[in-house]
Amino acid sequence: RDSKPLPPIRMQCKLPGSAQLGRATGGHVHAHRPCLGSLPRPSASGARRTRGYSVVVRADSDYYNLLGVEKGADKKTIKQAYRQKARKFHPDVNKEEGAEELFKKIGEAYEVLSDDNKKAIYDRYGEAGLKGNIGGMGGGGGGQGGFTDPFSLFESFFGASMGGGGGGGFGGQRQRSRAQDGEDERHDLQLDFLEAVFGCSKELTVDRLATDPVCSGTGVKVGTSASTCPQCNGTGQYVSNVRTPLGVFQQVSVCPRCEGAGQVFTSCEVCGGDGRIRETKTISVKVPPGVDSGSRLRVRGEGNSGKRGGEPGDLYVYLNVKDHPDLRRDGTTIHSDVEITYIDAILGTQCKVVTVDGPVELKIPAGTQPGTTLLMAKRGVPRLGTPALRGDHQVHVRVKIPKQVGADEKKLIDELKELQGKARVGPFRF
Repeated sequence: RDSKPLPPIRMQCKLPGSAQLGRATGGHVHAHRPCLGSLPRPSASGARRTRGYSVVVRADSDYYNLLGVEKGADKKTIKQAYRQKARKFHPDVNKEEGAEELFKKIGEAYEVLSDDNKKAIYDRYGEAGLKGNIGGMGGGGGGQGGFTDPFSLFESFFGASMGGGGGGGFGGQRQRSRAQDGEDERHDLQLDFLEAVFGCSKELTVDRLATDPVCSGTGVKVGTSASTCPQCNGTGQYVSNVRTPLGVFQQVSVCPRCEGAGQVFTSCEVCGGDGRIRETKTISVKVPPGVDSGSRLRVRGEGNSGKRGGEPGDLYVYLNVKDHPDLRRDGTTIHSDVEITYIDAILGTQCKVVTVDGPVELKIPAGTQPGTTLLMAKRGVPRLGTPALRGDHQVHVRVKIPKQVGADEKKLIDELKELQGKARVGPFRF
């Protein structure tokens, strides 16, 4: 009755609808007024027997009930209970709604009750004490909220390859999440003009990362095995709590010890732990008709190999096409020039024109003017993806005018000029 009051405890908590009144063992419990406003006042007789009030905050979930153990159960009993519950509610086996959430809570319950410090905090403050970092629970942790990833915890008991469910067995989804796909590779290829027009097959020599045959891509030294990273507990992430004037913030980063793999091991002497080695490989690539400079070909699965069972990357081949001495290309249209004399332009002629199909005789009609464009249909580039459809070949005619002519030629030109003058009709002659 005359004992000295205990120092006040300042707690921030949520009171469920069923907050209970209890007898104080001594001292006073200070709480915010909104929390106590709805509590009934003690009777006059009760005031004599009670020197203060205590608020009992019920946790969101009872870890002891989750595992089905008594409060005084030893670690061996808690461990056995976790094994039974975890196997029953693992989401790879139990497809009922809410099974995965319950599986995660079971993992939290085991982690707390199997640790003496966490168990003491939980017994005193409940689950709110763990989440609020009461009693020195701050610092870094392996998973969200300071808890170990429940799937990694399960793997530490049963292993990642244990059968019994979809996705390759227990923990199969977690194992796949650590796999890393291989990087894509680039290779530059130069083609001749006609190779780009009609397509071709090329042999490429590429340098890439391939799976190490010694360790089979695991990166683990032969004769040894990998173990769960003790720093991140297999999650591959490191969560640290940073206290600021605005509150507690969580920072999530890649685990510096395992570099996000979730496992630590002795590195293979050949690949240095990467699981891949550099190799040179020759592959055959089919270039389709109609490609041009800047076109890109994708060869699936010929990039770098993935890590820890990840998919291989792709090989991207970037094309560059050489120029042709006589032909020019604009999409599917081919352009070329032909030069004729002014006599051929007047009288007409036939000449050989270089095309993608080889030399072709082209008829120049009489009276062709300088700059005239003649069309050779379907002599162009096949359309990419539909090689049966081809573009056209446009021939640009250039008429060559001589700067000087001989005496005989000049005499004939003068006679031609005189004949043209006599052929004119009209009232005026010049």
